[in-house]
Amino acid sequence: MRSRRKSSQPLQLLRQGPDRGAALAQYEARAATYDFELALFEPIRGRAIERLKLQLGETVLDVGCGTGLSLERLQREVGATGHVVGIEQCPAMIVQARTRIGAQANENVTLICAPAEELQLEGSADAALFHFTHDVLRRPAALDRVLRHLKPGGRLVACGLQWASLWALPINLFVWGAALRSVSSMRGLERPWSLLAERVGGLEVEDLLLGAVFLAHGIRPATSLGDVARGAADDAPQEA
Repeated sequence: MRSRRKSSQPLQLLRQGPDRGAALAQYEARAATYDFELALFEPIRGRAIERLKLQLGETVLDVGCGTGLSLERLQREVGATGHVVGIEQCPAMIVQARTRIGAQANENVTLICAPAEELQLEGSADAALFHFTHDVLRRPAALDRVLRHLKPGGRLVACGLQWASLWALPINLFVWGAALRSVSSMRGLERPWSLLAERVGGLEVEDLLLGAVFLAHGIRPATSLGDVARGAADDAPQEA
């Protein structure tokens, strides 16, 4: 019975949407080895941060910050007068991130242990980074909440795994293996940025690593009636 459940897991990941419980268990188990597992993608992290075009004194959100691998680079970009906010729902990952930044957490780096859907901030950010956060990008409520905390005209950069062209079987086998360890759902992996594109006009997407990875960047539009309606729905009391 146990082997049968394991063999069906990949098919379940293809059918189901993001599952927060599964994601938490997944990242709790990966916390100790996470930095090593992402070593291959470090050049992409640097490229994504460059795309943010951060300026001294700005505030940037690191959505799904994991063990904090982007925090120090982001802090250097915004300087001592800027502010970096790391958002991560997995407690084990947050512990690693706090250890990484040390005393800087008391200066201009804030870590928040919560799902992106529950993000609460004072003021608005100038930019937001989504680095290998497939589950977040496939949750409309998470994107809407982050966008509500981003200034109109604020920059967004997202990158992560994607299915390559159909002919690129070796590349897609790599994506499959990596996704099994890093997402709770493979739905939308053909265009992981599509929900973001619906909310950010003129989103530009690049293919990297022979198509195994995407890098998307765009600008948050001015507040619309749709934003207001989503905000009211988010803040409305929920039935028990």
